[in-house]
Amino acid sequence: MIRYIRRAAALCLLLLVALLVNAARVQLFEADELDDNPANRRTTIARYDQPRGNILVGDRAVTGSKETGEQLSFERTYRHGPLYAPVTGYASQTYGTTLLESAEDGVLSGTDSLLAPLPFWNEFTRGRQPGGNVVTTIKESMQRAAYAGLSGRRGAVAALEPSTGRILALVSTPSYDPERLSGTGPAVTEAWTRLNAAKSLPMLNRAIRQTYPPGSTFKIVTAAAALDARVVKDPDAATDTPSPYVLPNTRTVLPDEARGCEKASLADAIRVSCNTVMAHLGVEVGLEGMAETAGHFGFNERGLRIPSGVARSNFDTDMSEDQLALSSIGQFNTTATPLQMAMVAAAVANGGDLRYPYLVDRVTAADGDTVQQQGSRSLDRAMSPSTAVQLQRMMVDVVENGTGSNAAIAGVTVGGKTGTAQHGVDNSGLPYAWFISWAQAPDSGRPAVAVAVVVEDAAADRGDISGGGSAAPIARAVMEAALEG
Repeated sequence: MIRYIRRAAALCLLLLVALLVNAARVQLFEADELDDNPANRRTTIARYDQPRGNILVGDRAVTGSKETGEQLSFERTYRHGPLYAPVTGYASQTYGTTLLESAEDGVLSGTDSLLAPLPFWNEFTRGRQPGGNVVTTIKESMQRAAYAGLSGRRGAVAALEPSTGRILALVSTPSYDPERLSGTGPAVTEAWTRLNAAKSLPMLNRAIRQTYPPGSTFKIVTAAAALDARVVKDPDAATDTPSPYVLPNTRTVLPDEARGCEKASLADAIRVSCNTVMAHLGVEVGLEGMAETAGHFGFNERGLRIPSGVARSNFDTDMSEDQLALSSIGQFNTTATPLQMAMVAAAVANGGDLRYPYLVDRVTAADGDTVQQQGSRSLDRAMSPSTAVQLQRMMVDVVENGTGSNAAIAGVTVGGKTGTAQHGVDNSGLPYAWFISWAQAPDSGRPAVAVAVVVEDAAADRGDISGGGSAAPIARAVMEAALEG
């Protein structure tokens, strides 16, 4: 009898060991796969079982959470949703997350190891802490000025602090209320369908995810290349450019909208926006030099994150000379996000040092203690300091005596550049209105802000559609908000 009991006990012990081994296998090797299985709702239920951390502008939360009384206990809410949608994105129980809600999801949901009391705590316990908070670099008054200036027209505004790279405003219109996508059910599905079917693309973040031909605003990049390459030694000296200008190796004639462009100096070409001079200078710099300078400004950068991903701005590296001429005035295949063009203005204002743009100032635990602080860092040297000084003078001349007079602010040093970008088949589309600028208060040793504005559907005749007519007043309002402190 004792022998049989021993055998039974050994068999039970073997089965127990097998169960323990299987449990360890599931917990150590298959846990992630089981967590990600769509049939497993436990992860989803746990995700919405506590309030989500908040996204802050200044010291005020622009997000929140509300109890639903349902299985998914907490649902995302938004304060001034359309105003901040290009910053926050949405956090939806049905459609997932975007923008900051996605990039900082670990912090906001409480799973990020930054929030854990001990290293690897969350990994061992497979638990989560109360959701942390994400404090943005956005300045509310500037965000509101940009949003009001666009007035619902298709367009975008990006504003930076040149000396640090802090993103002070990020607006895209028309916008949408992300709270309409927060929960589940027919109303959310209907809102999703309607927003995605809208011709105005309200969920497209035009400030960082849409690229446009930058038109004449790109002439600042071409001018930097020409000065750094010593193709132009004296920006006030006449050039040998005819007007109109025949594109190299073609019979295509490039005209000028402005007067007085024949043999105009670089400074005059920037002031009144001469196509011929800048196209000719781009060809003289050459493809390699132009591509290199564009790259220093951030063009062709694939990995830019703020921390949300930013669309790649393009300057072709394989072109014929006639294509290079057009690219040098911001046409052909040259494209840029509004954030990229704000970076161009910021690099000029900051003496040629281009700072890496960032949207998150710091991350805090639920009790407000800072667990991570974002610091400023250099992205690249866009141009030499001497070239930056010369471009600053030329951009100031644009505002004081040229096409950018609508951006002038009394008692403030403002530099700018207008742009009217052609697009569509045979340039048949209504031109995009661009304006890039920077501003420095008289009692300050450094510029306060750099701004880029693009308006897609400026409903006006061609003379008023220019960046000076449609976009510069918006930039001025944003700069004024920045200077208010």
